[in-house]
Amino acid sequence: MTEKKENEHVLKGHVKWFDPGKGFGFVVADDGGPDILLHANVLRNFGQSSVADGAAIELSVLETDRGMQAVAVFSIDTADLPIGAGLSDFADMDPEEMARSPLEPARVKWFDKAKGFGFANVFGSTEDVFVHVEILRQSGLADLLPGEAVTLRVMEGKRGRMATEVLSWDAASKAAK
Repeated sequence: MTEKKENEHVLKGHVKWFDPGKGFGFVVADDGGPDILLHANVLRNFGQSSVADGAAIELSVLETDRGMQAVAVFSIDTADLPIGAGLSDFADMDPEEMARSPLEPARVKWFDKAKGFGFANVFGSTEDVFVHVEILRQSGLADLLPGEAVTLRVMEGKRGRMATEVLSWDAASKAAK
């Protein structure tokens, strides 16, 4: 653990925007004040490659000559939407049943944010799992990279196997402890 610097403090806020392609984004503190730079490396140290706009976040912030910068992320909390909310594919499914489905290790095959979907493969299976951008956002992520290791909750939907939740590999391992 690194020593806390004098001008470093912990605060809560929400993600204003984050662009994984650019490698950074900004957080707005609940208490107000200037935007806080959130660099992709800080987010990766938490175990995620992206974060959804609007997600609640707790982080350690350092005041620098160039403004406020996040130096560590402690927690990310997504919206209080039930799993699969807003997708017609899950309209007839029990949200509690979806939440109880096991987390399965997977690797992202491809994901196109502009198209709003992509596919992943659960380890040990060649069958594709459909990943919708809304499920990604509800899971607190903004984008996925080809080859990225994730964990998925998967249900049989109207169009085949579909992810109902996506967690970063690190977040899933922390939740299992």
